[in-house]
Amino acid sequence: QVQLVESGGGSVEAGGFLRLSCEASNTYMCMGWFRQAPGKEREGVAIIDSNGRTTYVDSVKGRFTLSKGNAKNTLYLQMNSLKPEDTGMYYCAASYGFGGFCYTVSKFYNYWGQGAQVTVSS
Repeated sequence: QVQLVESGGGSVEAGGFLRLSCEASNTYMCMGWFRQAPGKEREGVAIIDSNGRTTYVDSVKGRFTLSKGNAKNTLYLQMNSLKPEDTGMYYCAASYGFGGFCYTVSKFYNYWGQGAQVTVSS
């Protein structure tokens, strides 16, 4: 059974930092984090492929860093300089890729974690 287990959410003030972790039961070509704020669509935040190439949504570039642990099925998202607009439920996601490519759109991901709440107050 595929499992993605997230940890590390919480509440911080603007300018603070949090680190999210995700441990997967398998290894995947594509892994990443999506977030969803109330009333908004789920958006891709950061994606990493099996070669370590990362893609970030423009709004988090320079603030968030996505990395894999020594065990390739472990994923970390270091979030610095957090802003209130970063608030949302963050989901770890994984897929085996489509056409050898890792997309930043949620419909291309088959496996999802339960979510970790991130709240940033102003």
